[in-house]
Amino acid sequence: MSVIEQSAPAKYPDVRNYIGGSFVDSNGSGHLDVTNPADGSVISRVPLSGMNEVDRAVQVARKAQSAWAAVPIKERVQVFYRYKSLLEKNIDELSALVTEENGKIRGEAEAEVLKSAELCEFACSLPQIIPGEVLEVSRGVECRVERYPVGIVASIAPFNFPNMVPNWTIPNAIALGNAMILKPSEQVPLSSGRIAELLSQAGLPDGILNVVHGGQATVEAICDHPDIEAISFVGSTHVAKIVYRRGSENLKRVLALGGAKNHLIVMPDANPDMTSSNVVASMAGCAGQRCMAASVMVAVGMTDHIIDRMTGIVRGMVPGVHLGPVISKAAKERIEKYIAEAEAAGAKVLVDGRGYTVAGKEGGYFVGPTLIDYVTPDMRIAQEEIFGPVMVIVRAKNVDEALGVQQRSRYGNAASVFTESGGVARYVMEKASAGMVGVNVGVPVPREPFGFGGWNESKFGTGDITGRGSIEFWTKSKKMTTKWSKEAGVNWMS
Repeated sequence: MSVIEQSAPAKYPDVRNYIGGSFVDSNGSGHLDVTNPADGSVISRVPLSGMNEVDRAVQVARKAQSAWAAVPIKERVQVFYRYKSLLEKNIDELSALVTEENGKIRGEAEAEVLKSAELCEFACSLPQIIPGEVLEVSRGVECRVERYPVGIVASIAPFNFPNMVPNWTIPNAIALGNAMILKPSEQVPLSSGRIAELLSQAGLPDGILNVVHGGQATVEAICDHPDIEAISFVGSTHVAKIVYRRGSENLKRVLALGGAKNHLIVMPDANPDMTSSNVVASMAGCAGQRCMAASVMVAVGMTDHIIDRMTGIVRGMVPGVHLGPVISKAAKERIEKYIAEAEAAGAKVLVDGRGYTVAGKEGGYFVGPTLIDYVTPDMRIAQEEIFGPVMVIVRAKNVDEALGVQQRSRYGNAASVFTESGGVARYVMEKASAGMVGVNVGVPVPREPFGFGGWNESKFGTGDITGRGSIEFWTKSKKMTTKWSKEAGVNWMS
């Protein structure tokens, strides 16, 4: 995408920032096209905001946050009861918007919105989860811990889940008393506007959620602003490191989720039908554009019968029907370059998705599902995140060799094993170097109340971005010690 002046009318008006309960124009450095990846058409433009817009949002948030924090949490979460209902009521519209700006097929888009509703369910349970601890630590002396909001926080979201990832952070952070600055991906800015509108309809006070659009300059402004106390980020590992370092250097708490190279270890005793269908679904779901997508299958021993079934499933998948496009022309070109490089290095392309076009959508950025066998661990395609519907197969003689392939990856988001042996399953779960592991599950995403978060270069910072693990990140604890009884006497706590 490039900074241009749009001449032809787009389907949607120019995207505007949302500050203090109103949509406002940006005074940034220009605009970028927002493209429908299914056909390449320009559907809107998004502004490139800078420090002034971020500061404006922060000032509004500061005025609103203190009053919001004073509202009892049981009242704050009522907003999210209503918001959850609105997500479900408007699922058709919200799903269509995700499909249009991101490219997901309809079922995937609906599942994304339903996951957002589930995230609200957890936020609504926070009053039952976070009551402070109280203990009489000695005669007449009581200690207690209570949680307070951090203040003004920011969430920097990626393109691959325009509705869900913002809702990874919005319900918990705001229900816990914070005000938030949301910076959506400039590639998918439309869903965030509807999120803001629905939250306002649900009763969220003006200024508690503000949406500032832009690119690198906007992210830098968020990292540098002295009044933003905490930042969550989801995106590539390269950018996650930059955000983590810059935010931490400015004395903020930062939780930055990066990329992934998820491994599925397939044992010879794995159920052929379940394994083949689950592995392919993990690879091809959301066109492979999710950090939990499996991209390396480590085939242990005699597993050709499973690979044959996978090949048949992949050949039957139709882009535009069973999977959507990737996000951009640049992404399509990058993915196809990886495939060509692996083939030139000696890998065998079993199913080739390069050069795919969809009738009637010739301008779209489609990559067909691709299956590549006899990839070696030293190839780039086995080491680097592809973020497309591509599965590579690495052969291993035994489970320890397979684990060695997984453990040498610099990432550590997820890993799974397919087997009928409980002993092998437990061994892999204990030894895999990943924050989320599964058995006979292609996408081992934990559901609420369990938190989402990887290891190694898939996550920078402490805690998880969802579930119970997020509570510590979005709050600060205050320890209180009281002594009212004279019977306590004089001691070390005097």
